[in-house]
Amino acid sequence: MRVFFYGLFMDERLLAAKGIRPTNIGVGFVNGYGLHIGERATLVHRLDSRAYGVVMDIAPGEATELYAEDSVADYLPETVTVELMDGTQVEAACYNLPSAKITGTNKDYAESLLKVAKKLGLPDSYIDQIRQAKA
Repeated sequence: MRVFFYGLFMDERLLAAKGIRPTNIGVGFVNGYGLHIGERATLVHRLDSRAYGVVMDIAPGEATELYAEDSVADYLPETVTVELMDGTQVEAACYNLPSAKITGTNKDYAESLLKVAKKLGLPDSYIDQIRQAKA
């Protein structure tokens, strides 16, 4: 199962700690979505925005198990088209919060996400968006 991760699950080490060994990993973006950092991260529909993340192949059962955890149980999958940095486009599942469930702020989460985004070499403009969420 191909999944587009845009939050802390972009970090392979975090997934490995949960027993998930992703394959076919690539950095890319989805157009028409913006990153929102509340208690956790989610993507929200914004026509003029672009959200960056990582596409990974994981077993369908691993995705189900991963999103069964209490902290992310409200996330629902939707199919998105991801453009990889080489211009290739792929379809992937992207787990997002329903708008009614988006609440709060979490500076610690934003700080952790900032570190992952920098490690992945995401664009400076996107890193600045994350930095603003932790301010």
